[in-house]
Amino acid sequence: MAIIKTEDLTYVYGDGTPFRKVAVDHVNLEIDEGEMVGVIGHTGSGKSTLIQHFNGLLKATSGSVYIDGERLWDDKAKLRPVRFKVGLVFQYPEYQLFEETCYKDIAFGPKNMGLDKQEIDRRIKETAKLVGLPASLLDKSPFELSGGQKRRVAIAGVMAMEPKVLILDEPASGLDPKGREQILGLIKEYHQEKKNTVVLVSHSMEDIAKHTTKILVMNKSKLFCYDDTAKVFHRAKELEEMGLAVPQITRVFNRLKAMGVQIGDDVYTTKYAKQLLLKMLANQ
Repeated sequence: MAIIKTEDLTYVYGDGTPFRKVAVDHVNLEIDEGEMVGVIGHTGSGKSTLIQHFNGLLKATSGSVYIDGERLWDDKAKLRPVRFKVGLVFQYPEYQLFEETCYKDIAFGPKNMGLDKQEIDRRIKETAKLVGLPASLLDKSPFELSGGQKRRVAIAGVMAMEPKVLILDEPASGLDPKGREQILGLIKEYHQEKKNTVVLVSHSMEDIAKHTTKILVMNKSKLFCYDDTAKVFHRAKELEEMGLAVPQITRVFNRLKAMGVQIGDDVYTTKYAKQLLLKMLANQ
């Protein structure tokens, strides 16, 4: 069943003014429950505008958005509970921290849901553990923490709401390679443990290739494609024509193929590339 569905979704900035711009143009899409979806597209392609429709931050100019079978904006009174089903983590979420302690910051979302203290406490401690945040830091000010730890607190605050869909816009942006891998690793572990839907927006093709099962490609405000990760990267030439890079390992293997080395198709992770090379060498 589709947890997210759009029908001819269109959004226009500055409609009726000289600055009118169509940011999302008649997008029809169905994302099934439990998927780990990567969202890619060049700057200005409409990907960020698209994801902001998924929890009602933006109201479509025309068309519809359905979350778990419910159409957004049909009844404003029902919009709030539907929004709790979709958690959105913006780029640099640590800038949104404001409470005295990490505990209170993570508790902010669950409190707004009207949960009792016992349930809130359970969610905070469980989520902190999930994101690798030691219990000893919960009573500290988030502003005393490192950049990576702050981001864990911010992400934990959304995870603690236990949304059916978790959307993250460039969650590893600005982090060093080690911090980047840690954040993406915890998101993948979260997905595997909770079995819910995760939507990951990223400019890094390597991150998308390594961590997602499906990819949504936006191009010039339109949905270019939504398919399995391997099938999307198999269209490397088309992606490059629209200004998107494919993973470096894919470019290497495509070059080898062009040189006559038949080593395999749909190579988009170094792990799979290693398996293919070892198999080829073993058969020599």
